[in-house]
Amino acid sequence: MAHLHPKGHTCCPETATSHPHDPIPAEPRNIHRLEPPSLTTEQSPNSSASSLHYTSSSNPDSPLTPATEPQVDDLLEELKDEGVVAIGPAPARETRSSQQVSSDPESIKTILGEAKANTRLIDKVCCGKGCCKLEALELDPESKDHLPVVLPDNDAFQSLQLKLGALSLDSKLTKTLDLPDQNVFLLPLSDTSTPFTSTVRQHPPRFVTPHPPYEVFSAKLHHARELTKAGAEKRTYHFDLDVTEYPEESGTVDFVVGGAIGVCAPNSDEIVEELFDLLGVLKFARDKPVTLKTNGGRWPTIWGDEMPRKLTTTRRELLTWCSDLQSYPPTKPLFRLLAEYASAPNEKKILLYLSSAQGQTAFCDLRAGPHLTLTQILHAFPSARPPLSGLISVLSTLMPRFYSLSQDPLISCRKDGSQCRRIIEMAVTVHETTNWRGGPRKGVGSGFLERTAHKVLAATEQGIDPSTLDLRVPMFRGLMANPLAREFCMDGPMMLVGSGVGIAPFRGFVHRRLMSQNRTNKVWVVQGIRDSLLDEIYSGDWGVEEKRIKTIVQSRGGKHEYVQDAVRHQADLVWFLLNALDGRIFVCGSAKGMGEGVERAILDVIIDKGNLNGDEAAAFLEGKKKEGVYIAVSLRIKSDITKDE
Repeated sequence: MAHLHPKGHTCCPETATSHPHDPIPAEPRNIHRLEPPSLTTEQSPNSSASSLHYTSSSNPDSPLTPATEPQVDDLLEELKDEGVVAIGPAPARETRSSQQVSSDPESIKTILGEAKANTRLIDKVCCGKGCCKLEALELDPESKDHLPVVLPDNDAFQSLQLKLGALSLDSKLTKTLDLPDQNVFLLPLSDTSTPFTSTVRQHPPRFVTPHPPYEVFSAKLHHARELTKAGAEKRTYHFDLDVTEYPEESGTVDFVVGGAIGVCAPNSDEIVEELFDLLGVLKFARDKPVTLKTNGGRWPTIWGDEMPRKLTTTRRELLTWCSDLQSYPPTKPLFRLLAEYASAPNEKKILLYLSSAQGQTAFCDLRAGPHLTLTQILHAFPSARPPLSGLISVLSTLMPRFYSLSQDPLISCRKDGSQCRRIIEMAVTVHETTNWRGGPRKGVGSGFLERTAHKVLAATEQGIDPSTLDLRVPMFRGLMANPLAREFCMDGPMMLVGSGVGIAPFRGFVHRRLMSQNRTNKVWVVQGIRDSLLDEIYSGDWGVEEKRIKTIVQSRGGKHEYVQDAVRHQADLVWFLLNALDGRIFVCGSAKGMGEGVERAILDVIIDKGNLNGDEAAAFLEGKKKEGVYIAVSLRIKSDITKDE
């Protein structure tokens, strides 16, 4: 008996590859088999036969990289169409504006800055209605005059679009946040006899350790190129990094197909210099060695132990490599600190207002509105000049950005004379929005990598070998439990669905399968792009006749379709893979839109082919997820789970 179609169900079309009323999971006809070619690449001498098997990061003998908090840079595209993004330790799968943001007091306290946050990400969670801890704005009963607040007359303040209501200098503010404790102190060197050398222009200081005791590795950039064409809406670059000298670590941990690397990207020199100027830090003091003293916490390390520290560093090192200056939305502790050091009465009142119960609506509007940066806020309140040590105390740690590998790292190397240099490859899409001045604002990680790629491209145009530039990318091996690396297997049919740069890790999957002599390996690739003439990446670079295994879906060119449409058109194949003993369906792309759309299409296939209702189909798919048959990951290799506090 056929079930009624649930609400939101889209019927799969009747095509040569889609028979929605046939429940038998059979291997589709005219199957394409991968034929292992004679590859021109050579296996790295650092790899071995034993390393062909993936070493899971859950191995107790292997050091684990703690989960990395998501940065706002990674959510820029999602925030364009959304009013809210959820917070908390659970992955934010649904991000519709009608979703409940927070229902527990502890989450609200975290948003308002009343709970210890350490390096915890405070994401854009305010609904903008000012419903949490909001109190009415009242005049001070002891005041005889109503003195209106004169708004700062500058472009940065106007870009905030603050709605201050009836705020005046006489307004009574309650539940104003206490001045945050200072945890960072910059002191003169006690011993000036020991020479100090800074690598701030190329590499982070040694105390910025990813997973102690291992340090950040300075990988030489072998080459870089732009994958997208001129006119593409988003620019994507390919990078070759030389990791031949990467130090050995415990266990059998290695770079693996589908794995990821962490990149420690610096804040740009322009932003650091601008912040120094805004704070009035003298030029000679910016690179002068100082003693850094902290009372506790992990900072300035990434995931070091929580403990007091005393280190030698410079102010520039701290702002360049240790504190995030643009990825996080403002917090109440920041506004309260600025209020304490604001000399103009009107600016002080506005900042205190944003730190109070009465200013909750304006505070939430700031967090849920256009992205703000620290320098923008300082420009908006020019009289607020806190000491650098106090400001650093309320800023978040500059966290690494994780990028998935776009090739099989065990078979990639480049000849350097008689030596084979081990190379890993990755693809990075630049995140870009408009800043308050009307110019482009780029993400910390993608902006750093694009600046590096431009140096390579400029050298190439001038006939200079890029390898002679000695360009470096600070990185470390990502040892997180990455589902792509964990679930990849050498045998069995698999479907690889990716959009944009999300297709990059699947290139490595295909390369690895081509190394197998088992000619029954079957792979199908669905690549979603905007326009094949501008946005298709790695075209002709899969090591196989692509037309036999790859389907291109264009959202703005061709038939104006999306990858989820291709999934429904391949209903027979999808149903076969879901029921095959060793079948796999991998999905990689933006969690919003593409990820949700593909999962919806998979459910449609299950409903039609399995003759199930909505609840039964959802339970069936959930079971396939637990079995490792359906693996869907966000483009953000960075975990959506915050670290334990």
